Amino acid sequence: MYLVILGAPGAGKGTQASRLAKEMGLVHIASGNLLREAARSDSPLGLQVRPYVEKGALVPDDIIIALIKDKLGNLDQARGVVFDGFPRTREQAQALGAALSSMGKAIDRVLYIKVSEAELVRRSAGRLACLACEATYHVQDNPPRVPGRCDQCGGELYQRPDDKEERFRRRLRIYEERTAPLIDYYKQAGLLVEITNGEEEIDKVYEELMAAVRAVG
Repeated sequence: MYLVILGAPGAGKGTQASRLAKEMGLVHIASGNLLREAARSDSPLGLQVRPYVEKGALVPDDIIIALIKDKLGNLDQARGVVFDGFPRTREQAQALGAALSSMGKAIDRVLYIKVSEAELVRRSAGRLACLACEATYHVQDNPPRVPGRCDQCGGELYQRPDDKEERFRRRLRIYEERTAPLIDYYKQAGLLVEITNGEEEIDKVYEELMAAVRAVG
């Protein structure tokens, strides 16, 4: 099964995608993690990505599409994927569709988690990430057992530059401008399911996501 989880920064895509992937035996491809990993490498694609990641700027479609295709090409074809944070534009969606088609695959369902701007800003202000393994936490909603340390690997936790309020609000504006056409694109394709209770408890949101996945024919 191939799933896409859409939502604004801070909507909970990563948390839910990770849980879906684990329960269903799927590969979790998170575009943010993929970009940061590439930026730390000296590969040709990594060298192209690095300046954008360092500035917190949008990575051009052709570069991120190349990264996704490279990732797909190295996967066990017997496993499906949960795409988290990709695609972000109609052009990326079309490129993903073409790449999967060449493999004899297709997107089965697109899950759109809706959360208000006020809640998104609150979440970003308290979000922490592990420097070592990229696991995420929240100082109020999902605190680590030991302050400042990752539960999974013991790595140091930090606030990503993109989560600081001024930059985060800029990311929201860009998201709104670029993603609305993508939502319409998947809606017209009959693949989109809106998860309207995105501000509920994590378990309740997950239940609605799973209901949408189980409904795939």
